[in-house]
Amino acid sequence: MNILNRKIILASQSPRRSQLLKECGFTNIVVKPTDADETIPSDYPTSKVAEYLAEKKANVAREWITDDEIVLASDTIVVLGDAIFNKPENVDDARRILRQLAGKMHKVITGVCLMSKTKKKVFSDVAKVYFDDMTDDEIDFYIHHYQPFDKAGAYAIQEWIGHCKIKKIEGSYSTIMGLPTFKVFKELSRF
Repeated sequence: MNILNRKIILASQSPRRSQLLKECGFTNIVVKPTDADETIPSDYPTSKVAEYLAEKKANVAREWITDDEIVLASDTIVVLGDAIFNKPENVDDARRILRQLAGKMHKVITGVCLMSKTKKKVFSDVAKVYFDDMTDDEIDFYIHHYQPFDKAGAYAIQEWIGHCKIKKIEGSYSTIMGLPTFKVFKELSRF
């Protein structure tokens, strides 16, 4: 069976993930966000958190699928040192996060879980992002114009901050957007 024709249940409300899958040629995508509990055990290794959350989302979505469908669940985290930066709660939180990321390298880890009624594959991809310094005025401009409250780390690489304040990246651009498309395509082809 041609993988591009398989029915994929995208367990995410991220328009970026849906867009990326469509740009990869997948035509049979149904978006069904999950309400999975995103609590992480306190001793869980930071490098595995994105995979853990993706698998939790997939487990919820698995209840809805038929034998010929594949659940694709994903989660993205932003990591600086050992600290995980989730979606900001408000303007002050977004400002705090962006001030901490400014002028430093951080990692973006996107975890993915593919699941059918009989199989499961969990994997992740890591990209390094190098931010330039940012003034408070630049941070406020970004927050005011782009409202990054639904984005891990309080930013999206495809917006102003990616064009003007990211010096370089090491790894996959799509991983930073929220879905490592190269790995997803490869794993779906084997699934």
